[in-house]
Amino acid sequence: MAVTFAAMNAASRPENSAIDASAHPAVSVIMPVLNEERHLRNAVRHILDQDYPGELEVVIALGPSKDRTDAIAAELVAEDPRVHTVPNPTGRTPAALNAAIKASRHPVVVRVDGHGMLSPDYIATAVRLLAETGAANVGGIMHAEGENDWERAVAAAMTSKIGVGNAAFHTGGAAAAADTVYLGVFRREVLEQQGGYNEEFIRAQDWELNYRIREAGHLIWFSPQLRVSYRPRPSVRTLAKQYKDYGRWRRVVTRYHRGSVNLRYLAAPAALLANAVGIVLGAALTPWALLVPAAYVAGITVGSLPAGRGLPPGARLRIPLALATMHMCWGYGFLTSPRSLARKVIASRRPAVKSTPTTADA
Repeated sequence: MAVTFAAMNAASRPENSAIDASAHPAVSVIMPVLNEERHLRNAVRHILDQDYPGELEVVIALGPSKDRTDAIAAELVAEDPRVHTVPNPTGRTPAALNAAIKASRHPVVVRVDGHGMLSPDYIATAVRLLAETGAANVGGIMHAEGENDWERAVAAAMTSKIGVGNAAFHTGGAAAAADTVYLGVFRREVLEQQGGYNEEFIRAQDWELNYRIREAGHLIWFSPQLRVSYRPRPSVRTLAKQYKDYGRWRRVVTRYHRGSVNLRYLAAPAALLANAVGIVLGAALTPWALLVPAAYVAGITVGSLPAGRGLPPGARLRIPLALATMHMCWGYGFLTSPRSLARKVIASRRPAVKSTPTTADA
């Protein structure tokens, strides 16, 4: 039986931080998809098979896919009345998320991507954490898992500190308040209060929304108990585009909120510049300058050894290539991100919306 979201929202205030997770509030799972024929059916199955006794619906926002994604989604709708679809003609993730939120109806909103596989107790654990912490949004670990040697190499790179630094949602860590989390399980009232996602953020829309939620005085909570299996990009080209976009939009974020920059974000651009200078000087002036890119290659090769423990030889051999692709493309995206993009996004800035105190709070 569904519970009212007003009661859940009250839990986010320090003076009333507990909700009754045993009530099993109804849950809406929203899923933006584009060209996900390979993983969509399995991802939805992981949702429908959740060990959660409450009411559940899945809303899939369909972008203009070029594969069989739409046909598979239609099959899923026909097979299970809990599955629904909405159109997302732009194909952009934040627009898809907002369309799915609008079409959904339950007080807890779970974001899942079309290539993400929820662990069996994910929703039950997330609802419990919302109750225990009073958070507005909870999230956990992006557990990358590959299905072939290249994807296993990328997964190893994405879950190692040499690949992504100390980001807790990649490498794990203790449960704690966080600036942002992977995907997220939200209280609907907070989502609606903040007006959903800012659709100008083609990437990094999670960070921007969580920034507004925190500015409004709510808590974002990371917990390693929450785990989503993630399928990495299937080729060097698609991984390169993914990380170039990550770097491009991280630069937008640093211009949008200057206090968010840190050394982890500057490592990849610095490595790219150092390697480029070393190669140019090595070719034009002195071969000694080539020691810089040589040292980088040696570093990622040595660093890939612990990341590749337990993997087959083919995967271990590909980890340095995955690391270099991630670092160099992220750095390139960061360095070439246009100021005009940041200005456009900053112009769309939404102020955080704070709760209006009720009579009971006074």
